[in-house]
Amino acid sequence: MTTQTQPGGPTPQLFFQTANAYQRTQALKAAIELDLFTAIGEGKDDVDTLAQRCHAAARGVRILADYMTIQGFLIKEEHRYKLTPDSAMFLDRQSPAYMGSALGFLHAPKFTEAFQNMTAAVRKGGTVAGESGTVSPENPIWVDFAKSMIPMMAKPAEEIASFVSRTQPGVKKVLDIAAGHGLFGIEIAKRCPDAEITALDWPAVLAVAQDRARRAGIEQRYRIIAGDAFQQDFVTTYDLVLLTNFLHHFSLPACETLLRKIHRSLAPGGRVMTLEFVPNDDRVTPAPVAEFSLIMLASTPEGDAYTFKEYERTFGAAGFSKTELHAVPGSVEQMLVSFK
Repeated sequence: MTTQTQPGGPTPQLFFQTANAYQRTQALKAAIELDLFTAIGEGKDDVDTLAQRCHAAARGVRILADYMTIQGFLIKEEHRYKLTPDSAMFLDRQSPAYMGSALGFLHAPKFTEAFQNMTAAVRKGGTVAGESGTVSPENPIWVDFAKSMIPMMAKPAEEIASFVSRTQPGVKKVLDIAAGHGLFGIEIAKRCPDAEITALDWPAVLAVAQDRARRAGIEQRYRIIAGDAFQQDFVTTYDLVLLTNFLHHFSLPACETLLRKIHRSLAPGGRVMTLEFVPNDDRVTPAPVAEFSLIMLASTPEGDAYTFKEYERTFGAAGFSKTELHAVPGSVEQMLVSFK
């Protein structure tokens, strides 16, 4: 993202905003932990009633609520606060789209520790948080992911499942690689009555997905393969393979190896649907997508946010006839549909 020079000349504003960004993060975390947004959504909109509801000091609540107003999470009118539309949707615990639980993964110590020595990661060209970072075998961080990121992935899962029901309504055999919370396969099973889902992930993560499958009433059509996607034998011929938020953890040669294996497991006419952060060819736009490369630098040995051209070449090299790129409403990620 290009920074425009101010009319009055250079300013250190961006430097200080970035250097102090941790303060914004911790203030948001405190507001969520205190249920500040939920309390305001309940109509407790002045300092005294908020302090009582949040079990906090009036001075602390006033300063925190003012700071959240400055940052754009609240609106202040005289001495009362109200939620912005975004905060009402995503930060009020009573909202079905509440995302506060995502902090369980985003702030997991094993994840944040990966960013503590960014200089060394840049010098190395990969994570210095252990040999393999977040892609180490059976890393417990993915249990945190499966439990915490459901609200963030609910909308993309619904959109992808709707796409499948429109374009492949008779799908029967679905392999969900790195299934995590299981939402993507479960949403497809709910819309496609003949679909049988096989979820692949580490055993502790699969327990989360199986629980959600039971809640959704599709446990009779939900199977599991426990282990490493690169090592496990898929055996069954699948109509559809899901790769959601997985390929970015690895180098393109490693992705090609896995995709060749997936290609062999697909039935004639089978497809792979991949959900990913896909930056433009300049690798700096759009900013929320392109920034994802830094996360991969800090937390994985060789992962990255790949462009569509890179994915297209890699899928092609693995034997796929074509790959299409589709927008996913409500998400900054995009969906690639690759055909055998």
